[in-house]
Amino acid sequence: MNSIINNARIVLVGTTHPGNIGAAARAMKTMSQDNLYLVNPKEFPSAVATARAAGADDILANASIHDDLKSAISDCELVITTSARTRSIPWPMVSPRECAEKVAKSNGGNVAIVFGRENSGLSNEEMELGNLVLQIPTNADYSSLNLASAVQIICYELFLKRNANEGVVKEDKVPLVSQEKIEMFYEHLEECMIEIGYHDVNYPRRLMHRMRRLFNRAQLDESEWKILRGFLAKIQEKQK
Repeated sequence: MNSIINNARIVLVGTTHPGNIGAAARAMKTMSQDNLYLVNPKEFPSAVATARAAGADDILANASIHDDLKSAISDCELVITTSARTRSIPWPMVSPRECAEKVAKSNGGNVAIVFGRENSGLSNEEMELGNLVLQIPTNADYSSLNLASAVQIICYELFLKRNANEGVVKEDKVPLVSQEKIEMFYEHLEECMIEIGYHDVNYPRRLMHRMRRLFNRAQLDESEWKILRGFLAKIQEKQK
């Protein structure tokens, strides 16, 4: 069994209806996914969620609950956010099948696939925490897709990819840095840009949004992260 595919975490943010949590758990279990993370759910635990889970009670019982998305993905090396609409700043896009490919090719670290609120999806700030954006193709005249159905589609693609990869020997790769370390880098980067007069916090023009998009797309490994942190520190030292 491909442990990378099997251990991808499904993250539901701000779910308003407990029935959708239960239905998502059921969708996960049918496809051999069992890592459910809930960020600030409106109602959980819930008898409605348990009823809709239809036997996937173990996934609900073991669900990891968090107050915000950052804490739910802080130890992840690859974060794929989902969106049904086009954003003002474009992000690298993947389809469900390409998503499964990316997860399968990850370096063995923690992977999160993040689904937003039923009525509004993920905020721009939450989207910035991801490396890639996943969109599920739908009928242009009726694009409404239930949360649990979206989870089912992605878990199905992961299931297919996991079975296809059984017995395949993975190459050793350098581990990517966690989201927690990436956030440390962004704080350091913004601090340095302000000190040298390149970034005016009162007139940002989305500069940090674009810097996040750049480095999220790059997916830094540990050595690259250390090089950049050292580079920023040397700039600050010279500035002083």
